[in-house]
Amino acid sequence: MTRVPAGESQGQVLERPVHAAEVPWTIVVWNDPVNLMSYVSWVFRRHFGVDAPTADHLMMQVHSEGRATLAEGNREHMERHAEAMHEYGLWATVERAPR
Repeated sequence: MTRVPAGESQGQVLERPVHAAEVPWTIVVWNDPVNLMSYVSWVFRRHFGVDAPTADHLMMQVHSEGRATLAEGNREHMERHAEAMHEYGLWATVERAPR
């Protein structure tokens, strides 16, 4: 369990425990040599519910940078997204969100 400051009182830092459910995680989709760019964009629109310009932007990020972060949330939710991406045939991983 990690501790983070909860506030300051006369120069002292009070701490409260951080539970695993509070730590943010991300879903990362990786570039692959198999799927068409139009298909990847369609998956992003269908699964994440983003509009076409956003889906195309994220798809181009995957294509040009090799990866894109699609969502952030609790670990269980991000793992469900990763499983869904695998079912669509995309490469995806779950990572801790940068602090």
